[in-house]
Amino acid sequence: MNKQELLNDYKKQDDRLLLAKVLDKLEFSKARNKIENTDFLNLYEQDLVDRFLKKLKFTNYYFFGGTSEAERKILIIYPEKLTEEMARKNHDKIMSVIKIKIPVELNNEYDHRRYLGAIIKLGIEREKIGDISVRSTSAEIIVKNEVKEFLIQNLGSLTRFSSAEISAENINDLKKIETQKIEITEIVASLRLDNIVASLARTSRNKAVDILEQERVFLNFKNEIKPSKQVKVGDIITIRGKGRFEFKEISGNTRKGRFVIKVDKYV
Repeated sequence: MNKQELLNDYKKQDDRLLLAKVLDKLEFSKARNKIENTDFLNLYEQDLVDRFLKKLKFTNYYFFGGTSEAERKILIIYPEKLTEEMARKNHDKIMSVIKIKIPVELNNEYDHRRYLGAIIKLGIEREKIGDISVRSTSAEIIVKNEVKEFLIQNLGSLTRFSSAEISAENINDLKKIETQKIEITEIVASLRLDNIVASLARTSRNKAVDILEQERVFLNFKNEIKPSKQVKVGDIITIRGKGRFEFKEISGNTRKGRFVIKVDKYV
């Protein structure tokens, strides 16, 4: 089956372009007998690619974003002569960590958006940037190696980072990202996904269905579009544009029989 036939089932142009690139990477890896990788993929793209490769019954691949908790990850394809364990020893040839340490007087002044905005302002494509872990006085930004030196040389030219310490670190030295969460309480009519999304996104149930149809919702990191899907304690719900949430517990019921639930929101 040729490339065009493999892509016939995918109607979205962006999906077809991404999967065509993945097919090229598969061919390059086989022909050159070497590791190939994509740029960083968001959750939707990871799910799309994962389903596609499983459909092809291809197994020599995995996704990696610096840590197991990373949301943005690259696809790594390795040849038959290597095992996944061997391929994982090459991460430092693919990505690095840019660390930005800001002066004490600017503690808590910069959030994820400001760090990302600075990088985009320098002309770097979003696909070259992985997760950004923000602390009170610093940020760790996972980047493709191809943009590492440019960022080291140019981030300091931006006013917001003119007095910051900027350095590059080996991706293998990156410690587990400490995720920060805040607990919130929601009241929902049922544990259907559309009800949960409506509550978390602060919108109507009809709008929640629209969000699902727009493929912006991920349940346990897999794209989910069924409004009636039941959400369980322990599930991770990601709503693109709204954030990531973990369903912690059902803490009770209201007099009208609605569910009182506790949810951790990642911040």
